[in-house]
Amino acid sequence: MKNKWLYWAPRILAISFAVFTTLFAVDVFWKGYGFWGTVLALLIHLIPTYLIIIATLVAWKWETIGGIIFIVLGISYIIMIMDKASMIAYLVIAGPVILAGSLFILNKIIK
Repeated sequence: MKNKWLYWAPRILAISFAVFTTLFAVDVFWKGYGFWGTVLALLIHLIPTYLIIIATLVAWKWETIGGIIFIVLGISYIIMIMDKASMIAYLVIAGPVILAGSLFILNKIIK
């Protein structure tokens, strides 16, 4: 039972986080960019979601590699916003990403 939980926890966390990051892109619809401007802005705002989805797909097949990708994404976010955000931003954005990566790697180790 424990291994089943450890198998699904990072996957559910990663998918949930992808949905969460998608919510940040929704604001482009009220900016008045016009049709093509809105499409472009939406594609750009969804880049973090694309990265999370790609990392999830990789981790689903190769847990260690995917886990490392997740951890690198989380650390990259911290480095990019260093001194520009509060500790809450680090925890809310980078925390789940690093946790998911760690859980993917932990599941592989325990297997």
